Amino acid sequence: MAAAWPGLMITGILWDGIFHSGMQKNLLELQHMTAAEFSDNPPDKVILPLGSFESHGPHMPLGTDALTAHLIALEVAGQVPGTLVLPPLNYGVSEHYKQFPFTVSFRFETETAVITDILASLYREGIRKVFIMNGHDGNMAPIEAASRTIKVMAPDMKIVSLDAWWNTLAPLMPEGFFEVWNGLGHGGEGELSMGLALFPGLCRPECARGVVPVNLPPHLDVKWRFDELTSCGATGDPTKATLEKGLEMKARLVDLIVDGLKALDACNWDYRSPGVRQ
Repeated sequence: MAAAWPGLMITGILWDGIFHSGMQKNLLELQHMTAAEFSDNPPDKVILPLGSFESHGPHMPLGTDALTAHLIALEVAGQVPGTLVLPPLNYGVSEHYKQFPFTVSFRFETETAVITDILASLYREGIRKVFIMNGHDGNMAPIEAASRTIKVMAPDMKIVSLDAWWNTLAPLMPEGFFEVWNGLGHGGEGELSMGLALFPGLCRPECARGVVPVNLPPHLDVKWRFDELTSCGATGDPTKATLEKGLEMKARLVDLIVDGLKALDACNWDYRSPGVRQ
């Protein structure tokens, strides 16, 4: 049975006279679990996906960063025993993108406080191992500030993050893999390729547009506002994106994270140097 509204289709079943949606329970997702299911199978560690809600040009969804972080987190959790995924944080610090609609942004202080409160809540619930999968540049400083605050308050809390997957991944790809600007860009070649691998139905590659900045100095970090770099809400060259590139990127990124978490598991996340262990 299907129920439809303009632009919306919900599939499900009619049971005892009540319409039930077709969403399937995924026990890698903490938000799908009941309290009893959680108590019966508490995780050894959790993944916190962080994203944003902002324009990614005319060819990618507004929720690109959160979708990417969440879906990568689920892929990782499926390969690392004892790992569950928290609900993604769908908003981030996006003030530098707000000249392009549709942007909903936290202030820096708000984002930092939200991440701090989430980490503190996890600690209260007995979670001591957290991996933060970040999908958005504006979250990087709040992640650092919040994590350091919690680590000082709770030294036995173990917090690991991947702050900028797009920078981490680029050097791991074969030479010549990316065609323009090393695949970088907001909604650029790399990000759209990843989107085509993770959520192809939400992308419109036929509408792809981007601007490659030519005046940014190498090695220095210019604190730009996004409308100084582009007129279309995207940078880089998304016209070079392909599904094949995205599948290879996704595989390498997931493997990198899985290998890192399994290495931490092998030492029970006791990453201290031998000379400081008690």
